[in-house]
Amino acid sequence: MKISEVKEVLAKLDAVNFKLPDGTILPSHFHVTEVGKVTKHFIDCGGTERKETVANFQLWEAGDYDHRLAPKKFLHILDVCQKVLGEEDYEIEVEYQQSTIGKFGLSFDGKDFILINKQTACLAQESCGIPEASTQSESSSCSSSSGCC
Repeated sequence: MKISEVKEVLAKLDAVNFKLPDGTILPSHFHVTEVGKVTKHFIDCGGTERKETVANFQLWEAGDYDHRLAPKKFLHILDVCQKVLGEEDYEIEVEYQQSTIGKFGLSFDGKDFILINKQTACLAQESCGIPEASTQSESSSCSSSSGCC
């Protein structure tokens, strides 16, 4: 989900709810503690230089059980953050504290924002010698001659 899509949805909502991948709704007293632009500049295991940029929302809950983030307030937060985000319509990544900080994608089901599990993947499978149909559990390591491990 992109920033523009979140803004469009917020303009039509009466309440802001986020749902975890298992269907659990975040406590209604959550806060949006950060909105920012995160750029990851890296080299994959095949030697290709890559750069990824996302808009990041950090969600947090505290003991202030009477707190409620209204859609208009969330829109205001996004407007204030425009000076950091710029005009680019980035995909959104959500951070939420669980046993460690979880990173999620974001979608909307018509009523609630849905946090979507993110997965790691090899971006240079052709360099690692991993067959296309293979999964991590089927292939425990790269070939020693591939240079990726």
